[in-house]
Amino acid sequence: MKIISINTGSSSLKFSLFEMNDESVIASGLFERIGMEGSCYTIKFKGEKVFQEVELYTHTDAVKILLDRLVDLNIIHSLNEIRGVGHRLVHGGSKYSTSVLITDTVIHDLEEFSDFAPLHNPANVLGIQAFREVLPDVLMVGVFDTAFHQTMKKEAYLYPVPYDWYKKYGVRKYGFHGTSHRYITNCAQKILGRDDFRLISCHIGNGGSICAIRDMKCVDTSMGFTPLAGIMMGTRSGDVDPSIIPYVMEKEGKNASEVLDDLNKKSGLLGLSGCSNDMRDILAQVDVQNEQCILAKDKYVRSVVNYIAQYYVLLGGVDMICFTAGVGENSISVRREICEKLACLGVKIDLDLNHKCGEMVKISTDNSSILVYVIPTDEELMIARDTLQLIGR
Repeated sequence: MKIISINTGSSSLKFSLFEMNDESVIASGLFERIGMEGSCYTIKFKGEKVFQEVELYTHTDAVKILLDRLVDLNIIHSLNEIRGVGHRLVHGGSKYSTSVLITDTVIHDLEEFSDFAPLHNPANVLGIQAFREVLPDVLMVGVFDTAFHQTMKKEAYLYPVPYDWYKKYGVRKYGFHGTSHRYITNCAQKILGRDDFRLISCHIGNGGSICAIRDMKCVDTSMGFTPLAGIMMGTRSGDVDPSIIPYVMEKEGKNASEVLDDLNKKSGLLGLSGCSNDMRDILAQVDVQNEQCILAKDKYVRSVVNYIAQYYVLLGGVDMICFTAGVGENSISVRREICEKLACLGVKIDLDLNHKCGEMVKISTDNSSILVYVIPTDEELMIARDTLQLIGR
């Protein structure tokens, strides 16, 4: 059975087509600059890559071309082979704690929650509507980034602000990267062979979040009301004193939105280093003793360590720490430095094993008090699995 996983942005559409009998990726690709000049697409399959510039006025145009090309390139013989479409949905508010079949009600709710994710939810709706138009008889499933975190207790997700803000406006911690953290949790379950474990999942890339998990359920997570909170990231500041906002507004003559834009897009690694939001670039500059890049890297490591330490105490000890996403999967030195700072918790890593990237690998030594793994995340596969499960009902 073939399932297609979709991640729709405001001007992009990313897809992965799975054969669910063996969970293999048949094809994947990206449609870019939808509604803009220079729109194009890339499709990868069987070791080949097809790239073409093409006019994409709407997301529906992208979907039509995608499905046509899947047939034209003999990736599938007929559109009837696609039995389900799974959509990554960024924000489900506090209503959605699991993946669901997409109905008119779900679409309405996505639109209602757009204030929480103004850049993402409207784009997600566009993707759903495009597939509804082109594949009207195919069941679709919504997989929410926020769903995994809905097991948090009130003491974890409420902020110490006027309670009316929560009651009237939904001001609370929602958390993100939930599909990735859930995938890592499932992998940990297979490794440990049981459900009753304490896990700290570190999804650290250009965006990043740390998640505390007990018995397969989220207990707390670093991102909050928006993805701006938590650890330092590529361009996001992470946690800062909110009084900075009015202070900078007055000093630079900016409004609140402009300062928030700076915190979202000009801070983090980019802000401190002054040169890049990419950890690879930062580490290259660290090698030539660039002081700002050394500072940016050290601050990044410190922010991740702080959350791991906090969640270690919250969970009353930890069975496993997992690193995933771009930095977590590929940055040997960042993983090493994080683990070295966790030595007081009994963490010990094998430096040779830590040099492996792009594969699932245990990097802790046999006498480490905590298992440490690198696990490549696969949100697309998680979406496809949920889609298969729900359409099978």
